[in-house]
Amino acid sequence: MQSRNKVFDDISQLMTNAMGVAQGAREEAETAMKSMMDRWLADRDLVTREEFDAVRAMAMKAREENEALKARIEALEAKSG
Repeated sequence: MQSRNKVFDDISQLMTNAMGVAQGAREEAETAMKSMMDRWLADRDLVTREEFDAVRAMAMKAREENEALKARIEALEAKSG
């Protein structure tokens, strides 16, 4: 009876070790994939969301300033014409 429990204990230990190895392999694969994606994205000429938002805000401000200047020009032309 004792030898049977020993066999089950050994199998249990083996399965626990196998799960640990599988977990380590999964983490290593995730790290490798993330590194590969980071390198691939770095090779592309992409902007970050923060950079995009900053340029978008500048463009919106420039558009508002252009509209204001256009209104001033139209008012001046109406006044002089």
